[in-house]
Amino acid sequence: MDVLDRIREQVESNPVLIYMKGTPQMPMCGFSSRAAEALKQCGVEFGYVNLLADPEIFQNLPRYADWPTFPQVYIKGELIGGCDITLEMFESGDLKTMAQEAVDAAKAKS
Repeated sequence: MDVLDRIREQVESNPVLIYMKGTPQMPMCGFSSRAAEALKQCGVEFGYVNLLADPEIFQNLPRYADWPTFPQVYIKGELIGGCDITLEMFESGDLKTMAQEAVDAAKAKS
């Protein structure tokens, strides 16, 4: 499977997904740590991809949504943004609302 197809499959099969350096339990970068913590504080399940464990995705993810930096947060298949945007949305309450709606919609489909 082509790497961009793998990314597309990951994004579409996870209502909330973060591409990050490390894992939510053991982040390997401050930006990834802060974005993952914001998602955890929303109280919804989310998927993650450790970019350090998959160099092919690490190299090609910026091409997928034309976003050059990491982490990248996707909700309902759409790029929300990186750390700064995720934190702004968390502070306003929009992140929790969007994430909860995405998770609820995914559960209703299954």
